[in-house]
Amino acid sequence: MTDKTLAADARPTNPTYPEGMVTVIDHPMVQHKLTILRDEKTGPKQFRELVKELAIFEGYEATRHFQLESVTVKTPIRETTAYTLKGRKVAIVPILRAGLGMVEGILELIPAARVGHVGLYRDPETHQPVEYYCKLPEDIGAREVLIVDPMLATGGSASAAIEFLKAEGVSSESIRLLVILAAPEGIQAVVETDPQVHIYTCAIDERLDDHAYIVPGLGDAGDRIFGTK
Repeated sequence: MTDKTLAADARPTNPTYPEGMVTVIDHPMVQHKLTILRDEKTGPKQFRELVKELAIFEGYEATRHFQLESVTVKTPIRETTAYTLKGRKVAIVPILRAGLGMVEGILELIPAARVGHVGLYRDPETHQPVEYYCKLPEDIGAREVLIVDPMLATGGSASAAIEFLKAEGVSSESIRLLVILAAPEGIQAVVETDPQVHIYTCAIDERLDDHAYIVPGLGDAGDRIFGTK
């Protein structure tokens, strides 16, 4: 067996969900960066940089469905037909606070995107999301929306954010959920909330532990991004 074959075999598989709405981004560079992200020795500075870089990779995949229209441009050589984005504008909605770590990466990819914020915390006893802040662009219902949050654990926060957006007039087909790690329980919760919301993740981990942390996971993403405990 060649080294090339070994490398290909080492890549994580992309589980198939009946709904067909989960994409695992198994690009070798994504998986390499994710490994460093998981390491407990990775400090906040490098952790933030990796979260930003992984968000860019995910942004590419989550915008693959965007439509194009042809235009004529004049290069230094001659006129030619090229392509620009067509259709609705984009909004990025991080789930506070860890979701903030992914915003800069998506903005590098889509500089004109508007940014809304949804503030949720998980009740330590019930593990259910509690809203404390929500501010969205006025025209949110007319935009493609990328919800970003590094961890999809119980799925409670993501499901709540999806419901907030739908209440503001955003259609299910216009919502994409971008996470770095997902637990099967979280994916199931989002699917049950709305099976038309497409989920993008760099990996699907084994399960949740008794404290609703992803196993093996990477710890508390918010604490590792901001250097808190």
